[in-house]
This record gives sequence, C-alpha cells and structure tokens, in this order.
Amino acid sequence: MAEDPEHIVAWQRLDARTTTSGRMTPDDLAALAQIGVKHVINLALADSPGALANEDTLIAEQGLRYTHVPVPFDAPNEAHYQAFRTAYEGDAEAVHVHCIMNWRVSAFFYRLNRERGMAEGEARAIMAQQWDPATNEQRDGPTWARFIENGTT
Repeated sequence: MAEDPEHIVAWQRLDARTTTSGRMTPDDLAALAQIGVKHVINLALADSPGALANEDTLIAEQGLRYTHVPVPFDAPNEAHYQAFRTAYEGDAEAVHVHCIMNWRVSAFFYRLNRERGMAEGEARAIMAQQWDPATNEQRDGPTWARFIENGTT
C-alpha cells in the first residue's frame, strides 16, 4: 500500500480505517484511491473558498463513493452531525472525511470520540492537532465550542 499523502492540506490519520484533511485537489483524490480509501465524506459547502469544483464527479472517476454533508461553518447543527455519523458509521471500508481546513471534521470527530467513550483529554488532543474552538474567537470558535460540548449552537 502507498504511504499516506501527507502533502494534502491538514492531513491527519485517525486510525487504520479513517483519514481526514482540509480541501482537496484532483491529485489528492488520486492519492486517496492509492492508499485504499473507498469513501469520501465532504463536510464543506460546495461554494466554500477553496472547495473543489465537481468534487462528486472527480471522486466517482477514481472509483470512490462520495457523500456530501454541507455544514455551514457559522451554523453547525445536530442534523449535520447525525448525517455525518450515518455516513461514517454505515461504512466498514476506508473512509476519508474532509472540509476546507479540517476544522469541521476535527470537531465532529471530537464529539464522536467522546460519545464512544474516549477520555476528554485524548479526544481534545486529537482535535487540537487541527484547531481548538475554545481558543479561536475569530472563526466562530464559541459556536463550535458549544456545538461539540452539547450539540447546540
């Protein structure tokens, strides 16, 4: 198997099955296929700055499945999180989850890890490799801090 494509923006491997990142390029999609990813979940809006145009088509060309759960950065909600969980947990194959900066993704995995019983410090340390909403006032940090703690914004 090919080595992890750590050149991808905000790349992170969570476990043998799960990788995450920020925005994608066409070359990044080919690299995901090379490491065995079978399903890509995108949490960014299609019109987010830096979003890959026609991502669904480009992913299909790589032979991968695609799920789009568009999460407005300033207004994440429980329906977004549950759609993410359904897409992620409904797949036993290798999954790559991304957004633009890996902030939405890291926050969603923080919640998932906590709900699965991971210690708070460990879950927060994984998320903090990408960002910490509690210390990021400029980028809707308070909204996300509330969201990850209790599911409301």
